[in-house]
Amino acid sequence: MTRGLMIAAPRSGSGKTIVTLGLLRAFRRRGVDVVGLKSGPDYIDPAFHAAASGREGVNLDSWAMAPKLVAALAASAAGNSALALCEASMGLFDGVPAESWRSGASADVAAALGMPVLLVLDVTGQAQSAAAIVKGCASYDARLSLAGVVVNRVGSERHRRLVVDAIEAAGVPVVGGLPRNDAVALPERHLGLVQAGETEALEARLDAIADFVETHVDCARVLALAGKLELASPERPPAALRPPGQRIALARDAAFSFIYPHLVHGWRAAGAEIVPFSPLADEPPPETCDVCWLPGGYPELHAGRLAAASRFRDRLRRFAATRPVHGECGGYMTLGASLTDASGVAHPMAGLLGVETSFAKRKMTLGYREARIAADCALGKKGALLRGHEFRYATIVEAGGDEPFALVRDVYGPAEAASGSRRGSVTGSFFHAIAEG
Repeated sequence: MTRGLMIAAPRSGSGKTIVTLGLLRAFRRRGVDVVGLKSGPDYIDPAFHAAASGREGVNLDSWAMAPKLVAALAASAAGNSALALCEASMGLFDGVPAESWRSGASADVAAALGMPVLLVLDVTGQAQSAAAIVKGCASYDARLSLAGVVVNRVGSERHRRLVVDAIEAAGVPVVGGLPRNDAVALPERHLGLVQAGETEALEARLDAIADFVETHVDCARVLALAGKLELASPERPPAALRPPGQRIALARDAAFSFIYPHLVHGWRAAGAEIVPFSPLADEPPPETCDVCWLPGGYPELHAGRLAAASRFRDRLRRFAATRPVHGECGGYMTLGASLTDASGVAHPMAGLLGVETSFAKRKMTLGYREARIAADCALGKKGALLRGHEFRYATIVEAGGDEPFALVRDVYGPAEAASGSRRGSVTGSFFHAIAEG
């Protein structure tokens, strides 16, 4: 039997990640078989969850994924674990206009899986008023059960008592109070946390976070709050996105790491083989593969090395002459003609697409997208619908004149617009595919 909790907050920046990582590592050290899940499209947090718990989890997205897929992926990731902790995204109820259960809000995932909510509340600048926020969260959505609260950034013992007494008088238990402590913060960059694989002394940091959380949170009470999850798993979990090939050359290094775990798991479950290679190490896609996938990541931070990786670029062009190549976000930038870094220096890229991108001219673009494939390609037939997400700061300075990869619609806009690039069997866009529509 797997029990679970959704670790959520009324808004971003409340401390969900620190609490989640601290609990994952603390329970692991106590011998609890625990796994971390992530609600929403964030592709960085799951790697930290895996490092903290020792088990790889998945993203669960109520907008991009059908309810059956959410349930199947949760069951597959949780397996026979004793505890599943799902970190929410943004505020607990924040989503997009959509039909019931498909808003992208973490509340949808918690309700679908029967997960009680552990609310992390930043009480900076307030005392008893915190109880009103908790009471509102507890009553806002009848589908949810608010099991308990961890208050964060407590200023003093007096402050803690005022907050805790008010919340518990409203009928909700407080299982922890974290003082302000910038020392446990994780380093960040423009797309969120510095990736787990690049974070200096990660294991020591995770242990320090667990020590901090264990000191100020009653972990035994947290475990008691977890609810039994109904995770009836099908014999073969449905694939969110069909494999683009039988042997997939997948770029994996510090520049190309934004690949959703559920996609890789699904491709393998469907019989595909994943063959990793590193463009930063000047490695080309293996010739034995029948498709090449360049995921997103941080090519803008490594543009000079990618431009100097002549073997990778030359052999990638040779590969693309006979087999499909697809790039998502950073991979798309790498397939283009050039990439301008933050200092304004333009670096030549693979030139398989005409697009020219810039990180010197920055603008944040963020949100869910529906993409209708414009022509047959490795991701599907013409007209096939994909659901996904876009999050970037890079901009297009020259479109390049290629045919579009897809007709893309923002969830807030009714009209589809041509997006991405297609030249022969090479495709790319800033769109990150999460699941078939």
